[in-house]
Amino acid sequence: MSVGIISYGIYIPFNRLKIEDIAPVWGKKPSDVISSLGITEKSVTAFDEDSVTLAYEAAIRAVKSADMSPSEIDAIFVGSESHPYAVNPTSTILGEFLNVGHDYLAADLEFACKAGTTAMIAVSSLVLSGQIKTGLIVGSDSAQAKPHDVLEYSAASGSAAFLISNSKKNQIAQIFASTSYSSDTPDFWRRDGVRFPSHGGRFTGEPAYFRHVENAARKLLAKTNLIPEDFKYCIFHMPNGKFPRQIAKRLGFTQKQLAPSLIVDYIGNPYTASSLLGLAKVLDVAGKDDLIFMVSYGSGAGSDGLVFKVMRDAPEKKSADVFINQASRKKYISYVEYLKYRRKI
Repeated sequence: MSVGIISYGIYIPFNRLKIEDIAPVWGKKPSDVISSLGITEKSVTAFDEDSVTLAYEAAIRAVKSADMSPSEIDAIFVGSESHPYAVNPTSTILGEFLNVGHDYLAADLEFACKAGTTAMIAVSSLVLSGQIKTGLIVGSDSAQAKPHDVLEYSAASGSAAFLISNSKKNQIAQIFASTSYSSDTPDFWRRDGVRFPSHGGRFTGEPAYFRHVENAARKLLAKTNLIPEDFKYCIFHMPNGKFPRQIAKRLGFTQKQLAPSLIVDYIGNPYTASSLLGLAKVLDVAGKDDLIFMVSYGSGAGSDGLVFKVMRDAPEKKSADVFINQASRKKYISYVEYLKYRRKI
């Protein structure tokens, strides 16, 4: 039995905030911030958007693209770092909105920015075991950041949804292999009842992000007996514009392999949706038999690695570019408007 992606959909809010509109408020030079983070603008949720509405927008596109009834979904796993409720699952709200019915397994996952890839591994394992036939996984975040914190320049919003199934006929990409690497490395945290997350500054780099992504990646390469040159594309979690480029080079991947996935250049870091949006963007351009290498990262800390084999040529209708690159869908807002939308003032 094989397991793979049969459909996917994404959603990114129309609102954009430019870094050049944030930096001067706090006495920073925009050029210095942009140079440091490699980000020029980020996506921002509107008043009536949160992680649930973002998840629904991505999920309904995935379901419609698969041309299937929502009642065929056997499981819904939603990964997020910004679930609207501490007690009340996002996954069941999503199931109700999609009209899935009641005979499905639901779960919310939270592991910083890698909960979505963990959901993908969990659901694909349920499919492989024969317990379910089709599962929906979603990574959705309306990322949180304290005003004047470095995170405010990169914390963005977006969602990506994937339908996972054992149906060979409809598979876009087969999940070829997966692995994980985890440790107790508290580089980023938010205690219960505290509104904004805290982080360890430079500690989030080498001992956190790079250590976990590199170890998961090397473990995955060894498990599959493949080398970077065997892959057409690679995807790494994108907390900023520099980290994925640096880890790709360290592991032996080229910028040509990495470039198609770099959604961070356009919308910032939508946390749990980051690597999944990168995957959607790659699937928009990948051809039959292409191999895709992906490693996510979540603070706390851990990385999931997955290898995909593309089973058919890229679709004519692109899911990701519609939201990421089309200027007509962007609405630039001021920093004051951003503070209002995020209910910070």
